[in-house]
Amino acid sequence: MDDILAYIPQRPPFVMIDELVAVDEFTGTTRFRVREDNIFVEHGRLTEPAMIENIAQTAAARIGYIFAGRNEPPPVGFIGAVQKLEIMALPEVGQTLQTRIAIKNQILNVTVISGEIRHKNEVLAQCEMKIFIRETQISKA
Repeated sequence: MDDILAYIPQRPPFVMIDELVAVDEFTGTTRFRVREDNIFVEHGRLTEPAMIENIAQTAAARIGYIFAGRNEPPPVGFIGAVQKLEIMALPEVGQTLQTRIAIKNQILNVTVISGEIRHKNEVLAQCEMKIFIRETQISKA
């Protein structure tokens, strides 16, 4: 689906998703290939902060895609809290991750999502996340 930078506010080298694969009213799915030159790769593996950011950017890409369909700029969101974080394994350079988020709850400018990162059929990480969207863009979401 098009250029990922059109849907998210992040810019290289801080982009942790490559492709938006699917979007619907309540979910979004992205792919990301772990590259050796990624700023969050240490000893051949992607670190925990990048995995959290990957989930957040998947949520951002979902809403950014929806806004792009309305010819509006993507909203800016901020991670408010990460809960129930489980990291089972750190992905290796060369692996392609598939990340899926689902909206659990949305009240005004706060969205609670669940996120899961997989490599093939193996769950590598999962969490819940509270994301705050900038006030001026709430009524449009």
